[in-house]
Amino acid sequence: MAALEQNRSTSFGGEWTLEKLGILESYLDAYTTVLKNQPFMLMYIDAFAGEGRIALAGGEDDNEIQDFASGSVERAVKIDDKPFDKLVFVEKEPARCAKLEQVRAANPGRNISIKNSEANEFLSHFHEDWRRWRGVLFLDPFATEVEWSTIEKIAGFHALDTWILFPVSAIARILPTSMLPDDISDGWSIRLTRVFGDQSWRDLYRENPQRSLFGGVEHERDSGVDGLLAIYKDKLGELFGDRFLRESRTLKNSRNSPLFELLFCVGSSSPKAIDRAKDIAKHIVEHL
Repeated sequence: MAALEQNRSTSFGGEWTLEKLGILESYLDAYTTVLKNQPFMLMYIDAFAGEGRIALAGGEDDNEIQDFASGSVERAVKIDDKPFDKLVFVEKEPARCAKLEQVRAANPGRNISIKNSEANEFLSHFHEDWRRWRGVLFLDPFATEVEWSTIEKIAGFHALDTWILFPVSAIARILPTSMLPDDISDGWSIRLTRVFGDQSWRDLYRENPQRSLFGGVEHERDSGVDGLLAIYKDKLGELFGDRFLRESRTLKNSRNSPLFELLFCVGSSSPKAIDRAKDIAKHIVEHL
């Protein structure tokens, strides 16, 4: 498990990272513009904030730093048509929190809160007066850190438009194409159940009649990530209802293999707000 949950400081971004950040920034800009004349206070929450800047990979094997780019933190701070009234940056690594303190120091007039905490733990205890506040939450894990109980908590706020980076590649690596679900290690089984909220991931495996003819019962899942993504989308649809946007963006590496799926859910329960938010997000994920 440690191989997939490695320290984020050892990882690099690529073109897919800029694609993800471009989508987020475009939405933040549109979101604050739409709500700038509304009576709500606006907040932005980055639950895996990092340190504010992203190291971009280069070189033949994509393991050398080629350049740096503004991360989600810096992009949220610079939104200026209607700046966020409050920005909350959550990061579990103390060294990265120290970098975030530099961002706060460089913006003395802004209400910036830095929380040295694990994202699920922080969000599970997060409270606000949602009659006064609206906002955007960005869930940008390295791999399988976001738990379903956290998604349920967020859905219950009815206030935070949420972008979820779903780690299809990391989960696919956990789930071999040919295996009995019971053969998956206890550690990975527990992790998958936390991500999906139940054992629905086991439904990916079906008996293979052709292989079973040669002795024993063999199970397999479809190769690729479509099946596991469909299960997660169905669960989001059940939880958020029409607040969930079925359209999403697949983020791929330089070899054109899916790494993450960028998903969107609306916070508000107002039909007018839902339609507006989904229209904006849909346009961005399909055309940016």
